[in-house]
Amino acid sequence: MKNISILGSTGSIGTQALEVCEKIGAKVYAITANNNLDLLEEQARKFKVELVSITNKELYTDLKTRLADTNIKVCCGEEGLLEAATYDKSDTVLNSVVGIAGLIPTMEAINAGKDIALANKETLVTGGKLVIEAAKKKGVKILPVDSEHSAIFQCMQGCSEKEIKKIILTASGGPFFGFTYEQLKNVTKAQALKHPNWSMGAKITIDSATLMNKGLELIEAAWLFNKKAEDIEIVVHRESVIHSLIELCDNAVLAQLGTPDMKIPIQYALTYPDRLECDTKCLSLTDYTNLTFYKPDYQTFKALAACKKAIELGGLYPCAVNCANEQAVKMFLDDKISFLRIGELVEEALHFKDYSGNYTLNDIMNTNLEIREYVKTIA
Repeated sequence: MKNISILGSTGSIGTQALEVCEKIGAKVYAITANNNLDLLEEQARKFKVELVSITNKELYTDLKTRLADTNIKVCCGEEGLLEAATYDKSDTVLNSVVGIAGLIPTMEAINAGKDIALANKETLVTGGKLVIEAAKKKGVKILPVDSEHSAIFQCMQGCSEKEIKKIILTASGGPFFGFTYEQLKNVTKAQALKHPNWSMGAKITIDSATLMNKGLELIEAAWLFNKKAEDIEIVVHRESVIHSLIELCDNAVLAQLGTPDMKIPIQYALTYPDRLECDTKCLSLTDYTNLTFYKPDYQTFKALAACKKAIELGGLYPCAVNCANEQAVKMFLDDKISFLRIGELVEEALHFKDYSGNYTLNDIMNTNLEIREYVKTIA
């Protein structure tokens, strides 16, 4: 059984990952969170971890005081996050940190020889080339946790890369499926935060509403599975029963189905290549009278179109659209811009400057800063 560090243990993925670890008997050695002090303390005690870190440095003293009666090492800030990512007793790091903040911990974990259970899609969106090269050099696995990428990964078992002609990513369509551009002008934050099928954090829920999430997943899939954008098709599937598919060279299509429950992909990433029983609801196809499929609306949902263009352009363009989106979503959640403005700002990031060519980790961090400032300026 694997030994685990969980980055982002108090979020939706992190809490479910801990439930999975408890069920399968995996040992959790290190956990981190941003601000949720009460839950982080509860998790640290329950799972008897050896290291706990809080990103918000202002909460460090409080956390250390709370855990003073234990032998748990208490850390904070980016340094603590990296210490958890490279903890010597862990062989697998589940990264569910939100946003580009997950990139450096992933790189550090890879360089420390850890397998990565990846729930932070921005890692590959912003630094795909560097991450894949580092993983190959170190001989570590990158195991997808996102339901769509896990589905593709599962479908690929037993297939050679040359046999896979196309990837088909399914999208729920979010709460605004079928809306026109005019209708989207009046949507509220409360409406955008109400996903039809999944219970997720605020940022990813907004990304699902703008379809940016599917754009990020397209970029992530291109890196994970070594495919070009033209070999990845996006299909809106409202029921979220088929999590994704692959099309083979003989035109056979393989799909992975299941109830909308993240415990299945989380557990598969933590037990791969083995499968264990999972306490999720069994899928009954007769519960569904129809499974529907539609083409996405690239004109209305500008963020999705921008992501597709970004991976086609390559270089730091995927990083630019991701960072523009992170800043725009923050501004939307702070009631500073409209819902439609998110997609417009992501699209405008493509034209800020020339981001083609090779890049370094420093280039990624600099792009993050300059794009965020650019978005603030033009918002």
